[in-house]
Amino acid sequence: MNKVDFNSLVKSLRNQIVDRPNKSSMGTLSGHAAGEPFEKDVYYILKEKYPKNIFKQYEYLNDLYLRHPKHITLEQRYALLDSPTALFLLSRGDKATKEWSPTSIFEEKQNDTADILYYDKGFYDIIDVKTRNKSKTAMPPNIISAYKLAKMCALMIDNEEFENINIDYVEIDWVEQNGALKCTDAHHGVLFKANPEKLYINWAAAMQIQFHVCELDQTWKSSMENWARYYLKIFVKSAEARCQKMRDMYVTPFLKYIKD
Repeated sequence: MNKVDFNSLVKSLRNQIVDRPNKSSMGTLSGHAAGEPFEKDVYYILKEKYPKNIFKQYEYLNDLYLRHPKHITLEQRYALLDSPTALFLLSRGDKATKEWSPTSIFEEKQNDTADILYYDKGFYDIIDVKTRNKSKTAMPPNIISAYKLAKMCALMIDNEEFENINIDYVEIDWVEQNGALKCTDAHHGVLFKANPEKLYINWAAAMQIQFHVCELDQTWKSSMENWARYYLKIFVKSAEARCQKMRDMYVTPFLKYIKD
């Protein structure tokens, strides 16, 4: 399914050095601040190799709408994304889409689904870049909302979209060195190659699926349709267990105190 050569990308990232953000202050680096220069590095490498196919998410939407100036209604603009699943993952919502104009184009948002998007003839590859400070021990990062992924799987099944969407993750391990950040290792993982049973959902952290890319299971061998259906089975089972736990903790102990 992959049209991007991720093996080559990972090799090219190793030993890359980027400027340290906030170099003058030398303050503590947050995860996003540290990740931004490496994310840009990945973007530029891919843009150079696939100049007609690589976009930031907002760039893709701006380019799409600018190339179709007669599509001005919400329905017309949504129809330009020739995939209900891609529309769900990439669109900016009704209000923002209605208000878009050539003089008021989209800008980058930190909560965009795709850090980077590869698009080619109806195929959408969402590429997310994660960074990891190897000098510290950290919990696995938030990857994607389990609920959002469930809704995506339902759309894929409803519309039989099993060959036009992929989600790839690139992890960059880094250390600080002489006032710069150096990539000591890089990893690639495909979400749909992970056995859904092995995806950890942190219900206390906004239902986020969490993992380090270097530790992501890649043993799934069956079809995309089977992956989507099996993920939904796992998600529902986990949600039901969570609902029961909530009831056991926060409802049942207090029912006897409630009068009719």
